[in-house]
Amino acid sequence: MNPKILLIDDEEATRFGFSRYLSKAGYLVHEAANLFEAKESINSQRYDAVLLDVNLPDGSGLDWIIEVRQSYPDIPIVVITGYGDIPVAVEAMRRGADNFLTKPVNMADLEVFLRKSLEIGSLRRRQLIDKRLSKKPQIYFGESPGMKKVLELAQLAARNESPVVISGETGSGKGVLAKWLHENSLRSSSSYVEVNCSNLRGDLLASELFGHAKGAFTSAIQEKQGLIEVADGGTLFLDEIGDMDISVQAQFLKVVEEKQYRRLGEVKTRSSDFRLICATNRDLLDAIMKGTFRKDLYYRINVLPIVIPPLRKRPEDIPGLVEHIIRTLSPQSVEISADVMRLLQEYSWPGNIRELKNVLERALLLSHGNQLTTEHFYGLEPVRSEVSPKSPGKYPDIEESQIRTVLKRFHGDTARAAKELGISRATLYRKLKKFRITPEITFNSISEEEEI
Repeated sequence: MNPKILLIDDEEATRFGFSRYLSKAGYLVHEAANLFEAKESINSQRYDAVLLDVNLPDGSGLDWIIEVRQSYPDIPIVVITGYGDIPVAVEAMRRGADNFLTKPVNMADLEVFLRKSLEIGSLRRRQLIDKRLSKKPQIYFGESPGMKKVLELAQLAARNESPVVISGETGSGKGVLAKWLHENSLRSSSSYVEVNCSNLRGDLLASELFGHAKGAFTSAIQEKQGLIEVADGGTLFLDEIGDMDISVQAQFLKVVEEKQYRRLGEVKTRSSDFRLICATNRDLLDAIMKGTFRKDLYYRINVLPIVIPPLRKRPEDIPGLVEHIIRTLSPQSVEISADVMRLLQEYSWPGNIRELKNVLERALLLSHGNQLTTEHFYGLEPVRSEVSPKSPGKYPDIEESQIRTVLKRFHGDTARAAKELGISRATLYRKLKKFRITPEITFNSISEEEEI
């Protein structure tokens, strides 16, 4: 991608000469004749470098350097002036400029200075990312192999701008991870915009994303800015993207590919430079087979997939999670009995981390700040997804219900159901016979519900 340069100079002839030379050299040059235009331009889109004249009609370029440095610490700045002397050069560098050139400027020298400045900017961005990633994470990832892999992929995703798809069951922490990715990326100082695609349908979702012009539809009494526009320069998080209407998917695909869009009822093309993060609790490949999700959109957004394992499959993470959640909920230290921790590790957690947090919050209220005991966790049955061979049938009703639930989720597919339950297929068939469950019937009942 060609580097984007913001050129600020009040002399039209100078801007023309610089733009012509740098454009031929492969740069994308945007011009500004004064500080007002420069501020509007740098706030509307991201630049790889700034070429700045010192003396401008509405102020000093030297004064603006500090403002740019505070808001955009990674952008390299090359100062160019016709009044170049040592004091001005020293002051420009002191305020944050990376290089200094005097008029008349040798174009070959300018390109060399610009290339070196771009290298400095790239190094700064890498240092900012490493600094953020070196900080202790604000969320607890866990010590299980599955979550160590999630952390590894999350750190990789934070270092680049590629689209990310986070998959996992409801309550597994997809939204929390998406926010962590934003806060540990180069866009952390910009906006983080979240849209839940399951709450809005059709034109309502399209209007929320793209915005609309006044009169675009009956209730459009005034123009509205879309969230894609709000996310410019920052991160756009689409939660439950698997629920997005197929018609909106077609429109959004063009935005992902070109970063351009139109408000509903408007012909003007707008642009937005956002980083895309998506989350889903659905199997998108299955949705593609059913025709409810576009294959081309899937391959465009699924550049870096991250799958969060359900809590029942990583009981070794529960002690650390419990400590982390209690620390966020209670200002004082709370003791937890061994029986409680055993109970929490043996429970199947169908609601995942969201349910765990809810249960702990309730237990803290019931304990009045004292030690947490099993009496504060009523309603939890100590049953793991993996049925213990030492105690078959200990909780038959719960076991039967769990098997039926998993079979429904996988439409009667016994191979996938056995894998999810953590038992062999032969064991699953024995239990199906014991509880008089017929996979084919389960599958047919699901199909009828979907038709309704």
